[in-house]
Amino acid sequence: MSEKSALPVNVGIIMDGNGRWAKKRLLPRSAGHDAGMKRIIKLVRHACEIGVKYLTLYALSTENLSRPKEELEGLYNLFRTYFEKYAPELLKENSAVKVIGDLSALPEDVAEKMRSICSRSPENPQFTVVFAVNYGSRAEIVRAANFACELGGKMTEQSFSRLLYTADMPDPDFIIRTGGELRLSNFLLWQAAYAELYFTDVLFPDFTDKHFDKAIKDFCGRTRRFGKV
Repeated sequence: MSEKSALPVNVGIIMDGNGRWAKKRLLPRSAGHDAGMKRIIKLVRHACEIGVKYLTLYALSTENLSRPKEELEGLYNLFRTYFEKYAPELLKENSAVKVIGDLSALPEDVAEKMRSICSRSPENPQFTVVFAVNYGSRAEIVRAANFACELGGKMTEQSFSRLLYTADMPDPDFIIRTGGELRLSNFLLWQAAYAELYFTDVLFPDFTDKHFDKAIKDFCGRTRRFGKV
């Protein structure tokens, strides 16, 4: 099929640039993360309103855990606030919240808040926001490979995919990276095999709904062949 693309079902966002946003304003990095979280809250609602079904946000990578303790604690506090104050509002609006990644390395109260919200999500939601937290695609693939070894027998692409964190959701059609870097940084490497990519220099806290709409318009104008003529 070589038709113009319809609206993407699952949009992944590598939310880069919070620290540089703060630095430009002579603020601590924590201020950048706070501004980024405020942008998430608005962007989630906008994505739902325009008809995107899944928004998958790279919130904390496995590599990010090596950052200074003070910065990490600031991020954990933002997670506490989001999952206590804002996430329940989404559930009331028939939206689901999902977290992918290894939560065992997080403070127990943060992990428990995340698990609690996810467990209360509706079964047939209108929209799903997915947070990738302590997530790394290579670690995810190794984890799935170990499960496959335990199961024994041969794996197909489909059966292997069912062992990933994302087993119950569609692969991303479209991945946006803010902040000017041109790489995936260990985000959804297996799932992004045929995802369209979009890079922008805009730092994430400045990535407005209009910037998001511009990216979506770019996606909808592309021709996706999936290896066919």
